[in-house]
Amino acid sequence: MDPTSPPMIEVRACRQAYHKDASADLVVLDDVNLELHDGEIVALLGRSGSGKSTLLRIVSGLLPPTEGTVLWRGTPMLGPADGVAMVFQSFALFPWLTVQENVELGLEARGVPRVRREELAEAAIDLIGLGGFESAYPKELSGGMRQRVGLARALVVHPDLLLMDEPFSALDVLTAETLRTDLIDLWSDGKLPAKSVLMVTHNIEEAVLMCDRILVFASNPGRVASELRVPFPHPRNRLDPAFRQMVDDIYGLMTRRPTAEPRAATAAPVSPLALPLQRIGTNLMSGLLETLAADPYTGRADLPALAASLQYEVDELLPLGEMLQLLRFAAMEEGDILLTESGRDFVNADVDGRKQMFADALRAHVPLVTMIRQVLDERWNHRASAVRFRDELEDHMSPEYAEDTLRTVIGWGRYAELFGYDEEAEQFNLDDIG
Repeated sequence: MDPTSPPMIEVRACRQAYHKDASADLVVLDDVNLELHDGEIVALLGRSGSGKSTLLRIVSGLLPPTEGTVLWRGTPMLGPADGVAMVFQSFALFPWLTVQENVELGLEARGVPRVRREELAEAAIDLIGLGGFESAYPKELSGGMRQRVGLARALVVHPDLLLMDEPFSALDVLTAETLRTDLIDLWSDGKLPAKSVLMVTHNIEEAVLMCDRILVFASNPGRVASELRVPFPHPRNRLDPAFRQMVDDIYGLMTRRPTAEPRAATAAPVSPLALPLQRIGTNLMSGLLETLAADPYTGRADLPALAASLQYEVDELLPLGEMLQLLRFAAMEEGDILLTESGRDFVNADVDGRKQMFADALRAHVPLVTMIRQVLDERWNHRASAVRFRDELEDHMSPEYAEDTLRTVIGWGRYAELFGYDEEAEQFNLDDIG
């Protein structure tokens, strides 16, 4: 890679927002800047909902940004570029086509003659290790093999830029590791028919293992919080102390609380309902607190080591830690998670004591719970439709986040015996609490 050469792709001051009636716009990305040069693999690393996949769609030309500019080889991108191909998380194969036919699709769309299509497709299929399966249908292949077909379909057009949207997340651990290794081997040997790769991932080790640069995204709205250069040559050793230290450092970045910016005097107040909640069950929360309290952690754990021990991805462990932090049962700092005094008290309490402590924490730190309980207490029949609260949430977040937040509160409120919920009528009530 020559960083002094003109960038292949350049994103300048990108903003993506969706207008919501009777409320402020929902901002997914804000002031995102990105450059990608020939000869490098770059990761967009961050939590679900940080706008990584949205940015990938913008870079691909499939989605125009609300504001900002995207340049492809120095020219404004006005739609999908010929030199860009994408690999999806969900394989996205046509089940009625064979492996050969699926791989040939992009070439056929470009008007490549049949004989040449067959030659290029066969070469791509052999390259990614599926020789002999040309006539097979997707249903006859394993998940890893189907993803290899998706990779061959992207590579067969010899793209300048290969985009990958969490390409290994739907695979089992061993299959994903094999495919990562094969891909890096092809890249290192100069056999991968792509000049650069831009990939979305939430797996920290995957990013450090594969990439030359990592852009760490923050959320709400999505933006580049840090840019890191990975200094290790390929092949990389996960057990190398320097490798482990970089993974630890990135965990630290992703768990660091953002510094609050001073608000303008004329700025509208932020609603207490504007914080989306992760769909984390009380059993998982109790289990992690008990794990932290026991040996070998005795109250404090290194997040990468804990994730490896529990076989969690960062996108599973961090939301769990954040919800415990929200309730003041745990705290996260510089890549570690530690029990608070309240967390220790929770672990040591009996069932009724835990429910009471959880109820107190919800009332103190989750405004939506307080609002629901107040409405139920004030109404003569002690019932309230979930639609009313869902609508309020959607004034501040996407419908998906609003639904996740509401479902989380339903589960938490039931456990704490603050209210019940009638699934059929979609109503909160006080009928089913002790």
